[in-house]
Amino acid sequence: MADDPKHLVRTAALPPEEGVRVRHPLNPNSEVLLHRLGDRAGMQRVHLSLARVPPGRESFVPHAHAVQEEFLFILEGEGIAQIGDRRVRVGPGDYMGFPTDGTAHHLTNTGSSDLVYLMGGERTAVEVSHFPTLGRTAVMRDGEVVFFPDEAAQTFTMRDWIAD
Repeated sequence: MADDPKHLVRTAALPPEEGVRVRHPLNPNSEVLLHRLGDRAGMQRVHLSLARVPPGRESFVPHAHAVQEEFLFILEGEGIAQIGDRRVRVGPGDYMGFPTDGTAHHLTNTGSSDLVYLMGGERTAVEVSHFPTLGRTAVMRDGEVVFFPDEAAQTFTMRDWIAD
């Protein structure tokens, strides 16, 4: 409503055309319609989005966060969540929390209607995520995502940086 404060987002009135359609560029079955609720309310340090995955589609690609914690809360529909090595059924009222412990996660809509959920977490200037099924790690910053192949990674200890 026109006279509502900016801090109030009436999600039932959000038209689909005002959402952002997201498809992971490395997963042709990825399709998510996002309404960035946190942005609409002026949030700077945390994000919250209302997400919709159509039947038969997937969220993104299995990934694990290294910097930002993330959570999902299922509102409608049914799906399969991949959490680490396990695949579990999820539905309304199910909450998933993903600390930065290396556990990869992913959603697939297995129902006949949209899988609708809240997705939120931290918002930092830089995020690093691992994509185990792709064998890549990504660094996200300044509106760009740079993927690095895992086999090209070099590991150094802090001792390696100390000149004797």
